[in-house]
Amino acid sequence: MNDQLRPGDTAPLFRSKDQHDNPVSLEDYRDRKVLLAFFRNSACALCNLRVHQFMQRSTVWQQQGMEVITFFESPEASLRKYVGQQDAPFPLIADPVAEVYDLFGVESSEAKAQATLSKPGIHEEISAKVEAAGFKLIPEEGSNFNRIPAEFLIDEDGVIQVAYYGELITDHLPFETIERFAAGNGEDAPRLQLS
Repeated sequence: MNDQLRPGDTAPLFRSKDQHDNPVSLEDYRDRKVLLAFFRNSACALCNLRVHQFMQRSTVWQQQGMEVITFFESPEASLRKYVGQQDAPFPLIADPVAEVYDLFGVESSEAKAQATLSKPGIHEEISAKVEAAGFKLIPEEGSNFNRIPAEFLIDEDGVIQVAYYGELITDHLPFETIERFAAGNGEDAPRLQLS
């Protein structure tokens, strides 16, 4: 993909509404670090697990000056029915037409989705992880199965420090990189760029 963003790029601005119908604008987060995560859909068990993991860390991250914003390629009703049930303390945003996904160059790839499914033992591995956390593998009707996750670390000036585009459905930015960035050690964090 040619339209993927890179470290040093200014993050595209957006205005949306979260799960509580509150306005969310990236511009309002200036002077704060941001972890911006693009998930598959709101019923995706792996995505729900990742949100759960974010929730466990969000208080510390906020104390360190970092906020979390998440997007799901789902309608508002599905967002409320599935991931919205977790009552996350950060914005969960429905983007059913992938408008903000396109701004950030988040890809949809049948080849990467198939590469994930062809990994030996992947179904058992995914099932074990999500079920241990209390989530179930539930398909969301009409969802884009080929959406690949992406996560961005954006500094206080709105500049992307890390742009992480997954290689597989199961691929996310390592927590150690997020933790270093949140703690203010962003200069030590690898400036990952996967395409």
